[in-house]
Amino acid sequence: MLSMKGKYGLKALYHLAGLPEGVVVQSMEIAEAQGMSKKFLDAILADLRNSGFVFARKGRGGGYCLTRKPEEIMVGHALRVLDGPLAPIGCASRTAYHRCKDCADEATCPVRLTMLEVREAIAAVLDNKSLSDLRHMVDNEADGLGRMLGVS
Repeated sequence: MLSMKGKYGLKALYHLAGLPEGVVVQSMEIAEAQGMSKKFLDAILADLRNSGFVFARKGRGGGYCLTRKPEEIMVGHALRVLDGPLAPIGCASRTAYHRCKDCADEATCPVRLTMLEVREAIAAVLDNKSLSDLRHMVDNEADGLGRMLGVS
């Protein structure tokens, strides 16, 4: 399950992906726009800065921006930084593998084999979805909803 840290981190990255190149925004603006705690967001932004996803400019006129173009930042990579491995169990993880103590034979374990499929499906979506894709999804959904409601 996606943690609040992962969810808020994605919302913050989504917000930053909507900024024009070179524009910075303070964490308070992101927190207010996305409905989250500024204190929690500051900790998340620190993790994203330390992992190279966001740049922080200090001082007057400072704030946060993405370090790369939104189309170059994949959701799966950001979530691994924020929440850890995508796999539901350790023996199905590629980045944080650890063998289950109660498993006699991993090659025939039905739970592991199923969770490997789950991990692959999750990674197939998240590792191929960029921040730019998130922006386009929301824009297209809003356009579709507006047409459906007869609003232009």
